[in-house]
Amino acid sequence: MQKKFLPLTLGGLGIGITEFVMMGLLPDIAKDLSISIPKAGYLISAYALGVVIGAPLLIMIAGKYPPKKILLALMVMFTVFNAFSAFAPTFTTLFIARLLSGLPHGAFFGVGSVVASRIAEKGKAAQAVSLMFMGLTIANIVGVPLGTFIGHNFSWRISFAVVVFVGLVTLLSLKLWLPALEAAKNRDLKSELGFFKKREAWIIIFMISIGTGGLFTWYSYIAPLMTEVAGFSANNVTYILMLAGVGMMVGNFIGGILADKFSPAKASAALLIVMVITLTIVHFVSDNQVLALIMTFITGAVAFSLAAPIQMLMIQSAKGSEMLAASASQASFNIGNALGAFFGGLPLAYGFDYTSPAYVGAAMALVGSFFAFWLIRNNRSTPGETVEEEREEKFVMMH
Repeated sequence: MQKKFLPLTLGGLGIGITEFVMMGLLPDIAKDLSISIPKAGYLISAYALGVVIGAPLLIMIAGKYPPKKILLALMVMFTVFNAFSAFAPTFTTLFIARLLSGLPHGAFFGVGSVVASRIAEKGKAAQAVSLMFMGLTIANIVGVPLGTFIGHNFSWRISFAVVVFVGLVTLLSLKLWLPALEAAKNRDLKSELGFFKKREAWIIIFMISIGTGGLFTWYSYIAPLMTEVAGFSANNVTYILMLAGVGMMVGNFIGGILADKFSPAKASAALLIVMVITLTIVHFVSDNQVLALIMTFITGAVAFSLAAPIQMLMIQSAKGSEMLAASASQASFNIGNALGAFFGGLPLAYGFDYTSPAYVGAAMALVGSFFAFWLIRNNRSTPGETVEEEREEKFVMMH
């Protein structure tokens, strides 16, 4: 990896740890703050809400500045608010800290995606974006298990201190190694917001929010699936999550290559269909431990292979408002997180077993693929160019 991409990977690592480690720390936080585990679960929702609010809002405020300055400011926010989480004395203060910690998440990935695509070699923009998302996969392989171990055996506050340390290292690397790109000239916020008036923008948002929700129906309930259905002990869950993380890392690279070789829209459609098949298989084979482990790796790979294609699809579909659109895709991912956990839990509430969320996830991924195929049908030349735009360009060339 070229060192100019390392700051983006480190940023993804810190964000990945703080987002996902909370799942493993809930019992420890609940015990320490004398609250129930379901109430502690609101801390996960607080972070997701912060992402949805902060992603477009911070880009609208900061979009006129050079990307490097924006990323530095976002990482300062990230580091400070996670430090606030480490010292929060009550549930209320921790809830506020988690909400604030989520604010820079989507904006960082939004700006970082645009930067990665601009400094990449020709024809390798999606692969460059995948290097940033690699930080998330490393977080799931190493950071989250380590943070969970520290929280269980020492203190959950030290886990957030680790996140703060990663944030400080990321700040230093951003300062030293990230190339300085120019700010957008003659920025027109009203014109940028016009992206959301396009039907294509909302099709992509719906595709992300619903399609990637298929991942989270599976991932949200992977622990009880592996213990109650596959028959693994609770002590093995950490290693199973690491296996899923390795799959995510592999899939992340594959997704970047596919998006560069074909197109983001075609790669997204194909991968969503593969996710439908994969989740259906999960439903039928999870009672076999060997097959359950194999499918854990494969499902993680398939699900995370969507990250780079979807991000590139949003960027290429938003000429002139790339950072705003890319941050909106991150907000959509978090909406997918919430929808997946909610809809995946519905059959469980009605007494079905822990394989049933996989069926729900397959259905959500299928719906997402319909939106992707719509995009392919209506984009004849480039992923970000509609049929009407293509006709306008031809008219100009002829006259």
